[in-house]
Formats: sequence, structure tokens, C-alpha cells
Amino acid sequence: MSGNESGFDYDLFVIGGGSGGVRAGRVAAEGGAKVALAEEFRMGGTCVIRGCVPKKLMVFASHYGPAAEEAAKYGWRGNAAGEFDWGQFQPMLHAELDRLEAIYQRNLGNSGADIFNARAVVTDAHTVALSSGETFTAKHILAATGGRPFLPDTPGAHELGITSNEIFNLETFPKRILIVGGGYIATEFACIFNGLGSHVAQWYRGAQILRGFDDEVRGFLAEHISASGVDLHVGLEVERMERRVDGIWVKGTDGREEMFDQVMFATGRVPNTDGLGLEEAGVKLGRGGAVEVDAYSQTSVPSIYAVGDVTNRITLTPVAIREAMAFVETVFNGNPTSPDHENVASAVFTQPEYGTVGLSEEDAREAEKIDVYAAAFRPMQSSFIGSGERVLFKLIVSQATQKVLGVHIVGPGAGEMIQLAAVAVKMGATKADFDRTVAVHPTMSEEIVLMKTPVRKD
Repeated sequence: MSGNESGFDYDLFVIGGGSGGVRAGRVAAEGGAKVALAEEFRMGGTCVIRGCVPKKLMVFASHYGPAAEEAAKYGWRGNAAGEFDWGQFQPMLHAELDRLEAIYQRNLGNSGADIFNARAVVTDAHTVALSSGETFTAKHILAATGGRPFLPDTPGAHELGITSNEIFNLETFPKRILIVGGGYIATEFACIFNGLGSHVAQWYRGAQILRGFDDEVRGFLAEHISASGVDLHVGLEVERMERRVDGIWVKGTDGREEMFDQVMFATGRVPNTDGLGLEEAGVKLGRGGAVEVDAYSQTSVPSIYAVGDVTNRITLTPVAIREAMAFVETVFNGNPTSPDHENVASAVFTQPEYGTVGLSEEDAREAEKIDVYAAAFRPMQSSFIGSGERVLFKLIVSQATQKVLGVHIVGPGAGEMIQLAAVAVKMGATKADFDRTVAVHPTMSEEIVLMKTPVRKD
């Protein structure tokens, strides 16, 4: 139905140009809907502009220094990595982000959607007002505004601290950096800057990093991250911070005092709903301002939907895209489709990487009786040069059905391996299916089909 036939300016008005919003707008427009999208900052959203894409490029960069040291142990001469050159890397990073943003802009424009580089606010169930002064009506409104970093009210944090939003735009490379937080973003950046040659401290108020993930993996990673050179402390918070002549002075809650060039807070993210007008329009918001939606991403106002991080369901880019596709299928194709949030795989790009799908040992044990298979060992590449780095493979198996409920891999390439393991878990593979799969030798990953005896049973 065209905008004129519907009586509205647009069939769909999308607020937010991230992965979820752009996908919904593009697919709906390609299907014949009259679509508009408003983005106040840059097309591509958190993932492309200030999240997973630039972060992963920095992960790549951080590998080469340690790899050069390993190369020398393998017999290579004159291959020292030297010092990381932020001045060379950063322009290349931003050029790549510009390229990707242009692709997002072009693909959406080619679909026939109208693009507004402005902030949009919902004024009622069918109306949005732009910062440009324009107002439009729409049969359906989709909120896809994502999330933003949370900064605590620690004295000095708002004046001197940075977040993952600013980390890619630093004018100079920090020789000394404090990462505050224990989630995957904090831990990834601690590993990144350690690999790039910074002195890195990571302070986390909790008892162990990576809350919400498998406990055995959390301890395993904390041990390796500390051994790699990160000055990791748990049970420690920033009490206050001040600007000094030679950097940022930070005092911890245990009384310690240290100097840093940058202090990055990765202390959580919150849904981007402030000032969006949703509550005033009747949309119910939940904890932290998250938009509450049903199984079909519909809010308490029937004409308004929401997908992605703004709903705080599973805050991953591929999930936002799946939610967007399900929204279009439901609203524009007449085929009610609920996005599937079961057994979503994810990767934490620490060093070593952590890939996971399904349940942790703790969550699985709460649900039913389980068998736990696990193997930690030094892979061939590490043992040959006397490196102490180990890898971990872990399977969580239901005693009743013998289905594999969870897979956890820590080691080089874990993010790549877990994607394939996720297919098996999603299909309902049993431990017997893993056992009868022939190993690929010599690889680390063969261990996933060679573990025969549980290390723990309920």
C-alpha cells in the first residue's frame, strides 16, 4: 500500500540508522512500502561506527605484536614488530568506517526509502517530528535507536573519562590506560590495548569478570588475561579521579593511587530512549528505559514497534537484524513471525577468544541433571615454543536427552569455531552425534569430538 492510499505520509517511519533499522527500512521499501528513516548521527549505528567493526579491526592490529615475538621463537629473524603507530592505523580505520557507512546509505537509498539526517521524536502513535522542523505521519513507526554507554557518577568520570564511543577517536595513543568494568567490552579493550603495547589496568567491582558467562570460562580467561600482562583487579572501583600535569590521577576504593593517560569506562550500556517521546505517546518502558515489546516486537501502542538494543533483549547486531526481518514479515507480508532468541551464539574477542552457544554450566544445572565434558590443554602451536597459553573446550550435555545444551570454546579462532558448533546445537545434536564425528587432525578443534568421559556429573 502506498503512503497516499494509506492516508499517511509513510507506511513505515524508522527511527535509527543502525543494523536493525536499516535492514527493516530497506526490506520493507523493496517490498513496495513507502518508507522513511531518520538518523541523527551516522548511518550504520553502533556496530559499524563505534562498536564491533572498529573494535574487531583493533583486535586484528593487537595480534601482530605478540605474533612477531612468537615468530622469532619459530626461527624468524629480524621480524620484531616494533612500536604500534596509532597515527598510521587510525586514518585507515576511519576510512574503512566511512566506506561501510556509504554502503549502508547507498543500499537504503537504492531501495527507494527517504533518508533524513535529523533527530526524530515520536509525538503520537502515528507522528514523528524531526529536528529539521518537519513533521510526518506514518502507519507504522519502528524505534531502532540502539543503546549507549553508561557513565557512573564517580567524581571526575564525566569530565575525564571516556567510553567505547570515544576510544576510536583519540588524538594520541595512550601509553597508560585504565579500563573500568568487567563485561565483554571492558575485557576486550583491556586485551586490545595490552596487545598494542599500552600498560593496561582493568578494575572491576564484581568478584569475577564476564558476569553472566560460564563460571569456569570466566576464571580461565581471567587467569590468562592477567598472565598476558593486564593488571587485572576485581573487587575494586574508582573512588575519584583528577587531572594532573602528567595525566589522570585515579584513586581506587582500596586506597591505591595510579596515573593514566586515559580512563575508559565500560560499565554497561542503556537503551537509547531518553527524549524520544515514546512514553508520552503511551509506549511502556521497562528497566533502564528499555522498550517493552511482545513476541512480535510490538509495543503497548499497536502502531509502534521496536527492534534491537533499544529493547534490551539480546544486544547483538545479528539479533537486531533477525528482529527487523521478522518485523517486516509480520507487518508488511502478513506472516506473523517471532524472532528466534534460542541458542544464539556469541564471541568475546579477548586474547584468547571465547566463543559460546547455549547454556552455561550453572544455568544448565539449575534446569536439569547434566554431564560436563571439558578439556584444557596447550595446543601444538603454543607448546612447541614453550608458551604457557592453554585452550579450553567444554560441552554441557543433558543426562535425560543427551542433547548438547551448551558449547564453550576458549582459544585462537574460537569465534569462528563457535559459529559451526552453533549449527549443531541449533539442530539438537546429541553427544553421540559429536562422538561419531571423525576428528580433523592435527587441530585444536578436534578436541570437541574427542571428549569421552565427563569431568563432572550431577
